[in-house]
Parts: sequence; C-alpha cells; structure tokens
Amino acid sequence: MNLLQALAQALRIPELRKKLVFTVLLLLAFRILASISIPGASPTALANLFGKNTLLGLLNLFSGNGLAKFTIVGLGLNPYINATIIMQLMTVVSVRLKELSKEGETGRKRITRYTRWLTVPLAALQAFGFMALFTNPQVAILVNPSVTETLTIIVTLTAGTIIAMWLGELITEYGVGNGVSLIIFTGIIAQLPGALFSYGSEGAGNIFHIFEMAVIALVAAAGIIEVQQAQRKVPMQSAQRVLNPRTGMASAGGRRNFLPLRVNTAGVIPIIFAISIMAFPTIFANLFGSASGFIGNLATWIRDNWQPNGGTVLLDLLYNGFEFVLILGFTYFYTAVVFDPNDVADNLKKSSTFIPGIRPGRQTAEYLGRVMSRITLAGALFLAGVTVVLPLATSFLTGVSTTQFLLGGTAILIVVGVALDTMKQIETQLLMRQYKGFIR
Repeated sequence: MNLLQALAQALRIPELRKKLVFTVLLLLAFRILASISIPGASPTALANLFGKNTLLGLLNLFSGNGLAKFTIVGLGLNPYINATIIMQLMTVVSVRLKELSKEGETGRKRITRYTRWLTVPLAALQAFGFMALFTNPQVAILVNPSVTETLTIIVTLTAGTIIAMWLGELITEYGVGNGVSLIIFTGIIAQLPGALFSYGSEGAGNIFHIFEMAVIALVAAAGIIEVQQAQRKVPMQSAQRVLNPRTGMASAGGRRNFLPLRVNTAGVIPIIFAISIMAFPTIFANLFGSASGFIGNLATWIRDNWQPNGGTVLLDLLYNGFEFVLILGFTYFYTAVVFDPNDVADNLKKSSTFIPGIRPGRQTAEYLGRVMSRITLAGALFLAGVTVVLPLATSFLTGVSTTQFLLGGTAILIVVGVALDTMKQIETQLLMRQYKGFIR
C-alpha cells in the first residue's frame, strides 16, 4: 500500500478523517505564521546573507524559509530540537533522568516538560544571536534598532518557537504522524516550487541541471526507501506448553518467529542532531560579531568560513568530516537509546522465547548487541553518505553549488523518511480499525 492509497482509505473512516483534517489545518496555521515577516528587515540584505552562507541556508531549510524572510517563526523548531538533544544526553549522564525515562508515561511527560522549559532560554539565546548578526554593520539587515525594538523582536521570535513547538505537540497527540517532523517536512516541500522556478528561469542550461538533479534525487530516494525499510531478521523460537484434551497431559510445543532489527533504527534524527550541533559555533559567533579586536575577528571568521563550502579545501574537509563523524556518533547514540539489548533479552526470556543456538539472558543480549552494532554501522554510513557526500557529488556532476540550490541529501532524507513514517502510522491506524470491525 502506498501513501496515496493509505490516505484514500483513511479518509473513508470518520475518526481518521478528523485526525487528518486536524493535522492539515495545524500545518496550514504554521505556514501562515511562516509568511508573516517582522517589519524593519531589508529583504535584499537577507537574500545576500542566506545566498552565500550554506549553514544558515540549512537552518532556514528547517524553519520552512521563515528565517530567510525573518518571520515570527523564523527560528523554527531548532531550539526545541537542541533542547531535546540536551535532555537525551542528560538522560545518559543523570541517574535521576534515567530513572524517570523508565517510569513509563509519567516519566516521559516530566522529561517532556523539562524539554519545554529548556526550549525557552535556548530560543531567546538563539534569537539574541541572530539579532547580533542582523544588526552587524557588515550585514546591515536591521539598521540601528532601539533597545525596545531589539527586545520586542527577541520576544517575538521566542514566542514563535513556542507556538511552533505547541503546534507540533498537538499534531503528535491528536493528529497523524510526528508533529515536529511534519512541520519540517512541509517547510521543505513549500520551498521546492519557488526554488525550481527561480533557478529554472535563469536559463536553458539551468533547466538541464534541474533535470540532472531530479534524476539524482529519484535514485537517492529509491536508495533511502530501501535502507529505511531494510531489516535483519533474527530467528526466534517460542517454547509453549500444549494441553492434550484426551490425556490431560501437557506436551512441549513451539513456534518459530523472527525479531526484526532495522538497519536504520534512528531514522533522520541523527542528521537533525548533527546539523544543530554544527550550527552552535555560528550562533555563538553571532553574539560577538560586533566586538572589536581578536574576538570580533574570530567571530567574523567563524561566521564566514564555518560552513560546508568554507572557501578552502582544508576547511571544507574539516567541516564535512566533522559532520560525517557526528552523524555516525549520533546514529549509534540514538539507536542505543531506542534499542536496549539487555531489555530485549529479558523480555524474550520472560516470554520463554530464545534464539536458536544462543543461551537466554546475558549471551542473548551480547549477541543482539553485536548484530545491532554491525547493521547500525551500515545505516550510519548510509546516512552520513547521503547527507555529506551526496551534495558534494551532485555539485561536482551538475556544477550547481549547495548555496544555489539547497535541496540536497538532507532534504531528501527528511522528506522520504517522514513520508514513510507517516504512511506506517496511517497503515497501523487502518489495521487497528479493521481488527475492531472484525471483533464486533
């Protein structure tokens, strides 16, 4: 079943139709907010800044083009994503948070509450950093704003992030799919027609480049779908006691099954984490962009050079190599958070299920850990390759730099990954309704 078939079947069910309509309305509300610009900014200066800085372009990609237009939701969900990263890292470090994460729904709600509280100061800090950048005389996006105007813009941007976070959580709870992912998804899709039109209208040669990039995107999307759905099926056998009605004796029986281990358990989360971390130096450099002396020069150098195409081969290798390593690390980290071999081994042991040839308990956990490490390496290399290597290869083959056209591997991964996850959730909802109808 493809996405269109799943949507068509979901629209026939009143409950699912309400969820879909609710999701679409909230996504439209966010797109409306993303079109309301904060007055006072120079559109020409904004276009020049985002046209030559690839990292800011990636942040703008996640905000649905809200940052390049300096809208009230210009920060997008970047502060919320950063807060989520910090809380997940603290879950590993803090014993108290680790205990909370194991308390089920109650613990999850408390961690979510802490994440919301942390989002507010992070959003204010990021808004202050962008204000420092936009008011820099070298950039000249905002010219000599008063203290009141600066504070008003910072509060507005912070409130926009909180509204976006609220909309995303409403979609997750009452709609269909993951709200944060869907907001980023719609933001990327919304930028595609304008990017195609503006680039294609510059000449016939650009239209040919668009065709080349479309072919590369289709091939990459097909590969992403294969990897996202790839599984390693670990064989299992369940021991059962079957009661014989004639003799009244219990005999040993069993059934064979398998444990599906996804090659890419982490999805697109490691990419979002890595890009958020890569943006930290630029955000802090914006805070000191107007300083004088060594600090000001260092901040200006970081802002101009800390990006995928920093200007020199060494800088490009440093940036892209660091991002490659971050994606690998976050893939392993998030997979370890989602999949715990010890818990899985305990659950299998409690249900009298075992892997043929492997003793239950510790040996099963070690075996699952080894298998998961091997297949996670393949998934991590694929994620890093599509995110880092694919844009460079596309730029080499087509001659189009990533600053000219930002629909690279990151965007394709997010769009395909979110579409697949949303389709699976819709199919799960449809399957639940079919079972309910059968029972009735």
